[in-house]
Amino acid sequence: MPLFSFWSAVRRAAKFASQNSRRKLAPALVLCLLALMASAPASAVTGTKVHKTRHAALNPSLHWRVRGWVPMYPGSHDMLVHENEELNRLQLPRIADEGELIRYEVARVLVPVNETEALKLAADLPESRRYCRPWTRDFLQDFTQAYYEHFHTPLQVNSLVRTMEQQGRLRRYNRYAAPEWGDTASTHLTGVTFDMSRRGLTGEQYGWILAYMLPLKESGMIDPIEESQPVLHVVVFEKYSESFDEKNSWSEANEPTEAGLLTTTGASQP
Repeated sequence: MPLFSFWSAVRRAAKFASQNSRRKLAPALVLCLLALMASAPASAVTGTKVHKTRHAALNPSLHWRVRGWVPMYPGSHDMLVHENEELNRLQLPRIADEGELIRYEVARVLVPVNETEALKLAADLPESRRYCRPWTRDFLQDFTQAYYEHFHTPLQVNSLVRTMEQQGRLRRYNRYAAPEWGDTASTHLTGVTFDMSRRGLTGEQYGWILAYMLPLKESGMIDPIEESQPVLHVVVFEKYSESFDEKNSWSEANEPTEAGLLTTTGASQP
């Protein structure tokens, strides 16, 4: 309740009391108190909303936890179905258990992800889970290095490849986890996906990340999803590396050869 309104109410009560007998004073004071109590909750709620809004504005790193926030890259059932269809088209199997995971790692179907100045791995991520598909590692290296050159601080990856056994255990206590089988199965099971931590990122840093990923998403190279938990879930498709291989092949094919240089040089002589 505004201070001016409060004192106006008090003055009106005093005037009323001076014009009436003492017997009428008590009911008047009771009415004033009831009016004050009725206005207090509304004032408290308004103050809380203003405080929350101001706090979010002063600390942009909290913007994904503010009620009503709309993600730039939301997930959906249809998106999960599409991703699994694409992975099936590429004939990428879901890794069933620990034994199968080790076989893929030994055969280098899955490649190791190592920490660098630009990329850190969560301390609780086991060594056998620090693997992914080659094109996913290519993207991680390019993405984190570009981020590091801009902000001079690393990004952290919390999760990479998983097995169906691990995914089943994860679902027992994480209601957000995708199933280990079916048309919406977790893409982590194929080794193409990573989860990046969003904790501690400022609004500028997170905005840079979203902008970096936008043209790659529009080109069908990646599928980022802003999850309810503070992580950015990113699926990387094989065409990410294929596009760069094509550019490199084109560049090498158009480089002048020694014979060509000699022919050109001879033709230009007087």
